[in-house]
Order: sequence, then C-alpha cells, then structure tokens
Amino acid sequence: MPGGVTELFWNRSVAYSPLAVTGTARSAVRRWGMLEREQLRVSDSERQAAVDRLCRAHDEGRLDLDEYDRRLAAAYGAVTYADLDQLFTDLPGPQGYGMPEYRPFPEAQYPAPSALPYPPPSYARPAQPARPIGEVRSTGLHVLLFVLTFGIWGFVYYFQTHEEMKQHSGEGIGGVLALVVSFLVSIVSPYLLSHEVGRLYERRGQRSPVSALTGLWFFPGIFLVVGPLVWFVLTNSALNDYWRGLGAR
Repeated sequence: MPGGVTELFWNRSVAYSPLAVTGTARSAVRRWGMLEREQLRVSDSERQAAVDRLCRAHDEGRLDLDEYDRRLAAAYGAVTYADLDQLFTDLPGPQGYGMPEYRPFPEAQYPAPSALPYPPPSYARPAQPARPIGEVRSTGLHVLLFVLTFGIWGFVYYFQTHEEMKQHSGEGIGGVLALVVSFLVSIVSPYLLSHEVGRLYERRGQRSPVSALTGLWFFPGIFLVVGPLVWFVLTNSALNDYWRGLGAR
C-alpha cells in the first residue's frame, strides 16, 4: 500500500479508535459534569445539612463566632452548590464530610453525559444529627384556646414555641425560662417571642417579618382591643412560615 495511503489509514484508525474517543469523552464529560453540578440549585435540607457541619466546625474551635455567623448566613442564603462549596474550602471534615469527590469513570463503558451519575456533595448526605423542626400551629385554633382557657393556654404556647426554637437553633431562652418569664412579667413575653422568631430568619440571612417591635401590638396595642390579636396573627404566621420553609407541614 503506498506510503500516503498507509499514513492516512493509520491516522484515521488512531483518531477514531475507541481508546482515543473514550479518552476525549471522559475529559469532556468531566468538565461538563463539574459545571453542571455547580449550577444546580440546592434544597432546604442540603442548606440545613451545611449549617449543621458549620456548627460542628464552630464547636471544634475551627471558626470564631464572627466567621461562624457570616458563613451561617451565607449557607442559609445559598442558591447553588457553588455557593455552599465555597464555605468549606478551608475546613477539614470527618470521613464523609470532605469536599465533594467525583467518582472515576469506568474503563469499559461510558454512558451519555445526560445519564452520567455524580456523587452528591458532602452536605447532601444525611446530617447526624439533624436539628429538629418545630410544629406548624393553627392560628385560629390557638386563638380559640386562648379564649376558652381565659388566657391560660398562653403559658403552654410560650413554653412550646420557645422550646422548639431553642432545640432547633441552639440559641434563645428555651421553654422553661420562657414559662418563668410569662408567670413573673407576662407583659414581656410577646416582645420576647417576636424577637426570637425574628432571630430565626436573621440566622438564615433572610429579612425578618417580625421583631421585638411587633410586641407593641400587644401592649400598648391592647387599648385598641384587637391589638393582641394582630400581634398573635403576625408572630404565629411568621413562625409557621419559617417551619414550613424547612419542610414542616
């Protein structure tokens, strides 16, 4: 076979050999997979898992309080995996919580890019333990309970809501202290509850729909008769929306 034809045949054989094609495909797919994953949106459960990992890093002394608060707000406000990835570049984690690793492609078979699996990021794996989520409470039902018990149900409400927020965030006064406050200086309780609910949103980097100032609807709003009702609707609705945002029903 003439040299020119032989050389042409040889070049075509190499260019279209399975080894050459698969090598190029593997490189392209890796680049495609990396860009695709970084652009995917994260879920609430993945944001919460990232927050749990940051909490462990703070407890281990790897993050000071200011840095912890900054990354916590960024984690709750994250939209894509890239937003969460950048929070852990300098944090060595325990086994299973390192930076995402991409599983090697098999040597014998390469699926199409759209069907290529890639491992979930570390914060997409179940967090141990997950922080508890509070209960969604019917505003109308609790207003009825307040009326039927002549306000006594308020002590139960303050205890339950403050205890749930304490267990969820690790901050706040908790149910027992909230109950004591409501017994001794009950006028402070509405201000305190609205403040604690507002802090839940702030820790996630979101605008808070309520604050301690919302308590003004309770007092001196009580002189408007409907003031306490307005306070309860605003505060309980904000707390319910927060829990729903984390998957509560």
